[in-house]
Amino acid sequence: MSTPKPTFQAPSQQASLSDILSAIKNIVTALNNATQTYLSVNGSSIATAISTPTVVKSSAGRVVNVSVVVNGSGVGGIYDAAQLGITKNPLWVIPDAPQANGEPFDVNLSVAYGILVIPGAGGQIVSVSYS
Repeated sequence: MSTPKPTFQAPSQQASLSDILSAIKNIVTALNNATQTYLSVNGSSIATAISTPTVVKSSAGRVVNVSVVVNGSGVGGIYDAAQLGITKNPLWVIPDAPQANGEPFDVNLSVAYGILVIPGAGGQIVSVSYS
């Protein structure tokens, strides 16, 4: 006795062009949302060569990384503020020197008001990535 061979049956209905285009639109929308989330978490902007107190963003967002480009003689700070001089919401202390491996410092903290960067004394220069 022989075993019957499996048979393939084609679907009885086919997708319309409208269905296919809707599916493609949904995929593009999902990819766009994933990209925006990635940029939000990993930083979509960078402020470079900050040597004086600077508001790098004046609205809610996220501080992602900090690089110490030039050593200072003291520590600096990042504050949750949208104006110069408002230091009541400290967020992160900027070390006076870069990491030994040269990598940026991972901060990854959200802010409600804005991002105020105040480099340390002694000519410290920093770069900040944010979103």
